[in-house]
Amino acid sequence: MMHDDNYIGFEDSLDEDDYGLIICGKTGNLKGLFIPSGKEDDLVPETITEICLGVFGIDPNDEEDETIGKTIH
Repeated sequence: MMHDDNYIGFEDSLDEDDYGLIICGKTGNLKGLFIPSGKEDDLVPETITEICLGVFGIDPNDEEDETIGKTIH
């Protein structure tokens, strides 16, 4: 069993320019897309967009999609 002093939180494991996906273990749905600080107004890179569209049916660059505000942090 892992001890708390060895645990690295998700956000702590990301470098300054990393994007991150969190997938809900219960359902396999996209739970969160983390965007690097300062990149919030930029388009999400094409590869990440393709993953989100192909697997989850969500376009993170679609500002009119109401689910985006719930998953992008």
